Amino acid sequence: MDNPASSAIVSAMKHDSDVIIAGGGLNGPALALALASAGLSVTLVDAAPARQRATDTFDGRAYALAIASQKLLRAIGVWDGLADQAQPMMEVKAADGHAGEGAAPFFLHFDARELDQAPVGYMLEDRYLYRAFLDAMEASDKITLLHETQVTGQQVVPGGVKVSLSTGKTLTAKLLIGADGRRSGVAERAGITREGWGYGQTALVAAVEHEKPHNGIAHQFFMPTGPLAILPLKGNRSSIVWSETEENAKTISALDDEDFLAVLRPRFGDFLGEIKLAGPRFSYPLNLTLAKAYVAPRVALVGDAAHGVHPIAGQGLNLGLRDVAALAEIVVEAMRRGEDIGAEDVLERYQGWRRFDSTSLALGMDTVNKLFSNDNPLLKAGRDLGMGLVQAIPGLRRGFMQQAAGLSGPLPRLLQGRAL
Repeated sequence: MDNPASSAIVSAMKHDSDVIIAGGGLNGPALALALASAGLSVTLVDAAPARQRATDTFDGRAYALAIASQKLLRAIGVWDGLADQAQPMMEVKAADGHAGEGAAPFFLHFDARELDQAPVGYMLEDRYLYRAFLDAMEASDKITLLHETQVTGQQVVPGGVKVSLSTGKTLTAKLLIGADGRRSGVAERAGITREGWGYGQTALVAAVEHEKPHNGIAHQFFMPTGPLAILPLKGNRSSIVWSETEENAKTISALDDEDFLAVLRPRFGDFLGEIKLAGPRFSYPLNLTLAKAYVAPRVALVGDAAHGVHPIAGQGLNLGLRDVAALAEIVVEAMRRGEDIGAEDVLERYQGWRRFDSTSLALGMDTVNKLFSNDNPLLKAGRDLGMGLVQAIPGLRRGFMQQAAGLSGPLPRLLQGRAL
């Protein structure tokens, strides 16, 4: 992506910072740290209180990190403090079936030993990842954090962008990044529209303790009403992401913990022994939402602001971090060439790199969900045969593993574990 650009003359306009990032979830902090590591000044605007998520109490939220995402975290300097809290995923097993009947005879089994590098990925709790980001940002003299603050307006001005804040203040920068989620205000104010659809499904998210060790094995169980992911955490605990029809999910969510477990157990199975809840339960509706553009004048989108996807393969955060790595590389290279980092031709390089890849993956997950979330006997026979064929062909199976690990396609330097 190292194209010479026409925007070689940078405006002499003085800015409060080089980049303003709206959104303090996970993608925003990762991008702030990546840009700051290369010498750019960043203001991150976060609506949440400073330490709201950086608590000692496990709240049930956790993420499946692809190997490429783990390399990015190492490259921006936060992985060493996280390694002890991360649970390696050594195997992934995916199967079709019905609740209470066990897995179908055809299944997929991905083993880390088939990759040149192990494990397949890592599971990491939100509280540890967010705290690592927050500590690193607070330690950086290139990052200004504005908590309990929202971006309420934006205006392109000569040589930059002027941003209005909920505090009444205004800031200027060369570039505004929208990392503010599926209902991105940055995207809406920039005139970027969205397309997508609902799945008629709701994700039920929780963590469970179990009697037997999981041995670092992740399970994806496809049922007619939606998939159930069982993902290993540190100790005898697993994170579950359980997709159900909206009607079923509403009924299940209203149950108390014991009745919730009574509904879960036939779906979960007994391969890990007795289970009990290990934290609060969450639910959120599932839909696909894609921004029709990732850039606008002086604006770029990353993460869910650009693409909100089905959690079927746990790729949401990984997709966002791929955006972070690509945008950071392009912006830093532009800065080093003396270009205007917010210029249209610079931002188009980012869009050209990421939009096709992320849209293809999002639509691929959409297709998988539609293929598996039904009880059609013809589709069931076809998908079981397909899984059997993939399992039987080592080269094809390794290709799927490379994709899941985030190691396919043209990788930005950060996803290779290299500094900018």
